[in-house]
Amino acid sequence: MTQTDPPRRGPARPTGQRRGLVILYTGDGKGKTTAALGLILRAHGRGLRTALHQFIKHQDAHFGEHHALDTLGIPHAGLGDGFSWRSQDLDRSRAIAHEGWLAARAAILEDRCDLMVLDEITYPVTWQWIDLQDVIATLRERPQRQHVVLTGRDAHPALVDLADTVTEMRNTKHAFDAGIPAQRGIEH
Repeated sequence: MTQTDPPRRGPARPTGQRRGLVILYTGDGKGKTTAALGLILRAHGRGLRTALHQFIKHQDAHFGEHHALDTLGIPHAGLGDGFSWRSQDLDRSRAIAHEGWLAARAAILEDRCDLMVLDEITYPVTWQWIDLQDVIATLRERPQRQHVVLTGRDAHPALVDLADTVTEMRNTKHAFDAGIPAQRGIEH
């Protein structure tokens, strides 16, 4: 290195093969779904087939991301019944989550996309509405080049271990805690 060369930053250049990654966004801070949507946007811009499966939002949800995904022609599915922790019928919520998992699992194993986001999947896994071992087996059996993003708080340690990249969002300060309601276009 000469005096005019910038100093090297970070680890040495990777030498392994490219392959599909399992990426996990977890933690109590804001931004898990937002980060996953950013990856969808990046992948779509590079010509990859992308899809979003949301395990809390219901089938008829129409939040800002849904309007944008529709405009871009990116498939998305609400696989939950809304805020499940407020459910009056947990058996129904469990059944909806299980059926949603079967649909997402089929999309993964049938190689329908290059990047699949399983948004808020940690909740039905934690609540044992979806079998953790089935999720792990599906992620291991997926096509080798397929990327899968998992989001949600309190990720099971087995999902953390399985993931290639894990980012924990940490809540330092949030407007909601100061009594400011969710903002259209920011939180929904």
